[in-house]
Amino acid sequence: MIAIGGAIGTGLFVASGASISSAGPAGALLAYVIVGAMVYFVMTGLGEMATFMPVAGSFERYASRFVDPALGFALGWNYWYTWAVTVPAELAAGTIVVKYWLPNTSPILWSAVFLLVLFLLNVVSVKGYGEGEFWFAGVKVATIIIFLVVGVLMIFGAFTGQFVGFHTFTAGGSPFHGGAFATFSTFLVAGFAFQGTELVGLAAGESDDPKRNVPRAIRQVFWRILIFYVLAIFVIGMLIPYTDPNLLKTDVNNVAVSPFTLILQRAGLAIAASVMNAVILTAVLSAGNSAVYASTRMLFALAKEGKAPRVFAVLTKRGVPVNSLLLTMVIGFVAFLASLFGNGVVYSWMLNAASLTGFLAWLGIAVSHWRFRRAYVAQGRSLDDLAYRAKWYPFGPLFACVLCAVVIVGQDYSAFTGGHVQWAGVVATYVGIPLFIVLWLGYKVVYKTRLVPLLECDFDTVE
Repeated sequence: MIAIGGAIGTGLFVASGASISSAGPAGALLAYVIVGAMVYFVMTGLGEMATFMPVAGSFERYASRFVDPALGFALGWNYWYTWAVTVPAELAAGTIVVKYWLPNTSPILWSAVFLLVLFLLNVVSVKGYGEGEFWFAGVKVATIIIFLVVGVLMIFGAFTGQFVGFHTFTAGGSPFHGGAFATFSTFLVAGFAFQGTELVGLAAGESDDPKRNVPRAIRQVFWRILIFYVLAIFVIGMLIPYTDPNLLKTDVNNVAVSPFTLILQRAGLAIAASVMNAVILTAVLSAGNSAVYASTRMLFALAKEGKAPRVFAVLTKRGVPVNSLLLTMVIGFVAFLASLFGNGVVYSWMLNAASLTGFLAWLGIAVSHWRFRRAYVAQGRSLDDLAYRAKWYPFGPLFACVLCAVVIVGQDYSAFTGGHVQWAGVVATYVGIPLFIVLWLGYKVVYKTRLVPLLECDFDTVE
C-alpha cells in the first residue's frame, strides 16, 4: 500500500487528461506501458537488494557500497532535497483543493493544519506513517476501482443507453495524436506519475519480516499500479475524445474537469466533483505523508554514515529520527511561505532543481543493482541463497539505465526544437543535473573515493 500510495496521485486523477489530449489515447497508453516496464525493473532490482540488506535510506547505502561512496552521497542529498521540497508543494496543492469548499479561508492556516497532521503521523512512531499511508492509499484504490467499474459499464451502454465501441478511441482516424514527440512528452509525464514506488525500498528497513514482505510487495505492486494506470487511461480514451477541450484544463485548480469527474458526471453522479475533490485532497495528504517519511529517513541514513551532521541520527525511544523530522518540517513551512511571496520565483527554482531527482534516484538504483549482482557472483556467492531474485538480469537494470538517461536528457527537448534555444527554460529545467554532479565530484575530490572493486563490495555489514 505504501508503494501504491506513493505512485497513485494527481498524476492519474488530474494529469491523465492532458496526456491523452497531447498524444491521443494510444500514445498515452504506450508511454505508460513503457515507463511501467522501466519501473518494474527498477523495483525488482531494489527488491533484490532491500530483501538481502534491509536498511534505512536503502539505495543511498547500496550506491555507496556497490558503486562509489560519492555516488551514494549525491543520491542521498538529492533525494532528501526533492522530498523536502515536495512537502510545501503538497501543502500548496492542499490549500487549493480546500478552496473548492472554503474559498475565503487563509492558505497559511490550512497549510499549517496539514503540516501538523503530517508531523503527528510521523512523530509518534513509524507505525503512524504506515497506518496513515494505508488508509490514504485505500481511499485512492477504492476510487479507481469504482471509476473503472462505472467506466467499463458505460462503454457497454450502461447509464447512457448507448454502446460506445471504439468510435471515440479512434477519433480523428487514429488513436495516436501529435506524432512521436507528443508520445515522448507523455513519456516524461508518465515517469513523474510513477515516482514514489521506490518508497517501499526505504520502508524495508523498518518493516516486519522484510525477507518475506518486501518480495510480496514488489511482486504485486507493479501489476496493480500498471493495471490501474493503463485501464484508467483506456477507459478515459474510450469515453472522452482527445479533442475535448476540458482535458487540457485538468489541474488541481479545476477539479470539475478532471477526466474522472467528467465520466462520473456523465454516469449521472451529480456530486462527482465534490467526491473527486475529497479524493484528490486525500492523494495530496498521502504524497505529503510519503514526502515527510522519505526525507526524514534519508537524512537519518546520511547522518548514520557521517555524510550529514550526527545530530540528525538521534532517535526517539520509538525509533523516530526526530531531528531529521523537525528539519523537514521547518524547511517545508519556510518553502511554502516562499511560494506565497515574490510571485513564487524562489520556490519555482527550488522545484526545478528537484524535478529530475526522481529519475536520478531510479538511475542510481539500476546502476547499484547491476553492480550488486556482479559483485555477489564475483565473490562466489550463490544466487540460490537470495530470498528474492530479480528476473531478466542484466537486461533489466541496463534497460532502466538507458531509459532513465533518455528521460533525463530529454526533459526539455522542446526548447531546442524551435527557431532559437530558450535558454531560460533550459537552465530552469536542467539545473538539478549540475547540482548533482557538484555533490558527486565534490565528495569524491574531498574524500578521494573510488569505484568500489567487485571483490571489496561489503555484503556482511548490516548497519
